[in-house]
Order: sequence, then structure tokens, then C-alpha cells
Amino acid sequence: MPKGININLANKGGNMTSKDLSIFNSLRPFSIGFDDMFDQFESMLGNGSFAVQGKYPPYNIRKAGKDKYAIEVAVAGFNKNDVEVEYEDNLLTIKTKQVKSTEKKDGEKIIHRGISQRSFARSFTIADDVKVGGAELKDGLLTISCEKIVPEAKKKRLIEIK
Repeated sequence: MPKGININLANKGGNMTSKDLSIFNSLRPFSIGFDDMFDQFESMLGNGSFAVQGKYPPYNIRKAGKDKYAIEVAVAGFNKNDVEVEYEDNLLTIKTKQVKSTEKKDGEKIIHRGISQRSFARSFTIADDVKVGGAELKDGLLTISCEKIVPEAKKKRLIEIK
């Protein structure tokens, strides 16, 4: 599981309960400096934001290297002018700018619509030490590259005993 990128933590019913939130609260006494992270989890899980997102559009989170990740979102039928990628306050949001017109030129009609072109918004919580690099749309797949930047202070080192 990629560190620094959220995953759906819903229980079998799909809704978080106070018991599920208490798991994070029970970890607080054993950690130092993770208050912001626990607050983010409580915010995400407590307001039901996982259940609100739905399943469209489908996505993958892929580990592309030691500290590199890629978020792949299937956006068939959309081009780069139809989709917007925003990153603010550790929240990466992919959404449509506007819903495309369903009418075709020259009197053409759609007999069957199997390729969805509905509006969507999908958000991912990104850790403080993960940098969002860029986005590329190719063959109906929007790929957003991310990299975990490990500062010197967090790298493994030996502590001298005096």
C-alpha cells in the first residue's frame, strides 16, 4: 500500500462507525507529532466523504518506484480541456469542468450511450511529504505522478550515546 496516499477504509457496510474512528483515537497515546494526520482521518471518515464519492470514475493507485506513485483515473470520452486537476491543502481533486453536450453534428444521433460523459469529482488526500508532480492524459487514462520526498531529518541515522 503506498504510504502518503489515502485509501478507502470503509467497513463491510461502507459506512464508518464511531468504533472505526476509535481505532485512530486509540493510537494517539502511542505517537508523537501525528495530531494533524489523526485529525485528517477523523475529518475524512467522520463526515462520510468516502461514501459520497461513489465509484465513478474508476482509478488505480500504482507504485511506480521506491518513492514514486501514480494515480490513474479512467476518463474515456474526455479530453484535457474537459478535466481539471487541482491541488490545495493536501487535497488533490480531479473533476470535470463542464458536462459535454450529447448532441452530434450533422444530424447524427446516439443510439446507445455506453461511454459515460457525466460530470464527476474525485478527491485524494495527499501526505505533507508527497509532492504532486504533474498530470498527463493519454488514451483515456489520466495519470498524475506523485513522489514522496524524504527530508534529511526523517532519514535513518544513528544516535550517538554520550
